[in-house]
Amino acid sequence: MIKSVLWGAAAAVALAASPVWAAELKIGFVNYNKLAGESPQAKALQDAMNAEFMPRQRELQSLQQSLKTREDRLQKDGATMTDEQRAHEDKELRDGSRELAKKQSEFQDDVNARRNEELARLQRTLNDAVTAYAKAQGYDLVVADNAVIYANPTVDITPAVLETLKTLAVKPSAAGAAGGAPKAAAPAAAPAAAPKPPTPSH
Repeated sequence: MIKSVLWGAAAAVALAASPVWAAELKIGFVNYNKLAGESPQAKALQDAMNAEFMPRQRELQSLQQSLKTREDRLQKDGATMTDEQRAHEDKELRDGSRELAKKQSEFQDDVNARRNEELARLQRTLNDAVTAYAKAQGYDLVVADNAVIYANPTVDITPAVLETLKTLAVKPSAAGAAGGAPKAAAPAAAPAAAPKPPTPSH
């Protein structure tokens, strides 16, 4: 039997159905959501996402506030304006709202694209960390939480893998030199949703 192979849930079910195989296999369980949510790499990536996108989010908030101020002024002073002044302000508000909506859409697209990139990197890193641990500990099969109905806590290797990820975050250079799993990149929570454009007066 070849040791240290990670199979999918379908293989786990098929093997578990055979008493001979089940008696020989060393099986582990891992909670990927816990690894992604609690690893230090997740926080580092979230901080990086915020640093990258927060300036643009502030710009959107400032633009929204500017439009809201102009809208309030139009509603307050509109009765004393000439028809030409009201038409001009109304057009400026409509144009500003369209520009804000465009920037919001571009902002959200960029956030989503970056998040997807980092989720893919995280998945690869977690897979590498789990595989390395399973090989080192002589596991034949490791199954993930999204394909398991029940797992005895005694077969849960999540805490051990999480400690490995923490070690890699503290000493990434040493880990890389030793051939360990690469430093994880974790998905960051997206910055707060971009503000909605105000509704201009007509």
